[in-house]
Amino acid sequence: MERSEPVTQQLKVAAGRIGSIDVVRGLVMVIMALDHVRDLLHISALTQDPANLATTTPTIFLTRWITHLCAPTFVFLSGTSAYLSLRRRGATGQTVRANRFFLLKRGVVLLLLELTIVNFAFWFDIHFRTIMLQVIFTIGGGFIVLSFLSKLPARTLGIIGLIIIFGHDLLLLVPPFGNQTARFIWTLFFRIDLFTFSPTFTVLAAYPLIPWLGIMLVGFVGGQLMERPMEQRKRLLFGLGLASLALFLILRLVNLYGDQVPWAVQKNSVFTFMSFINVSKYPPSLLYTLLMVGIALLILSITDGAYNALTRVLTVYGKVPMFYYILHWYLVHLSMIAMSLLQGYSLADLPTGALNFGRPAGAGVSLGVVYLVWLALVIILYPLCKWYGRYKSAHPEITLLRYV
Repeated sequence: MERSEPVTQQLKVAAGRIGSIDVVRGLVMVIMALDHVRDLLHISALTQDPANLATTTPTIFLTRWITHLCAPTFVFLSGTSAYLSLRRRGATGQTVRANRFFLLKRGVVLLLLELTIVNFAFWFDIHFRTIMLQVIFTIGGGFIVLSFLSKLPARTLGIIGLIIIFGHDLLLLVPPFGNQTARFIWTLFFRIDLFTFSPTFTVLAAYPLIPWLGIMLVGFVGGQLMERPMEQRKRLLFGLGLASLALFLILRLVNLYGDQVPWAVQKNSVFTFMSFINVSKYPPSLLYTLLMVGIALLILSITDGAYNALTRVLTVYGKVPMFYYILHWYLVHLSMIAMSLLQGYSLADLPTGALNFGRPAGAGVSLGVVYLVWLALVIILYPLCKWYGRYKSAHPEITLLRYV
């Protein structure tokens, strides 16, 4: 008896990878490196907010704005990949309980990596006097929550995700807690905040779990789309991307709900446009999510089935996201130290302290040099990622490689 076409397609998806996921993930990771190079090397990064329309320039603003695409796309695709991973493991006979435990372990490993190897890459501080909870923290926490929620029907998970995305902005109206413990717990789940627990220990919670969990849950349910035949899923992804952008446009024009900062007419049309697209990432507002996920869905649709030199290169990065993420932070930080030394500073001149990457106040390079350093780092990472991808593929028996 022949299998039906949908079942056959699902088995094919369960057995392999969806190329466009690796391509898009690779694209946003390449873009992500630009933001981190700008943060640590640009001459005005310590004193100028690139999103402050009173002081920024269009070039600096757009250099920062384009990198807003990275975190929501990465979190969304983490959910999608988790769904497809569970499907693959189920197709090989793994039990539901074993699959959920695998997701739980994956989340715990990511949290441990964030608190150790990743945070050391941020600060190069062996004493760990500063801890910054960023995207790896929220993905790890999201996987842990998802390991418990994955037993629910996909439709239910999608509804929960949409409720979070559309409603969590209302939680910004909750006044800050006076008790530091309560404030810290609330922050981990719902908003960003800085905590100085002692003169030698500071925590910046920059990626609250629940707002980003909404994006991950929608991405998890979106994994079902990737089981459909390619032409069908391309149309669906493109249509959903356009719908997301259309809803963003409507809500942004209404200018009443969906973002912490309403847009306003500025000194010229360029800055007015910048104000219109200047959406809030910390935490991710409804409009930020609609705009960035909408763009990501369009790119997923366009790159699905596209095989060319560019997609092949991006796939190399996209297949080893955690390896790339960790390694690129170390290279960016080392580049900042090298820049400082070349500009006449000594190692003793590198400052220390809470939320201090160690860059002297007078050190820095122009935006043009930032772009050159970014391209150089991305090129250096290519053969390393290609080697690691091959090594990981050749050694499935090494359990640790499944997490990095």
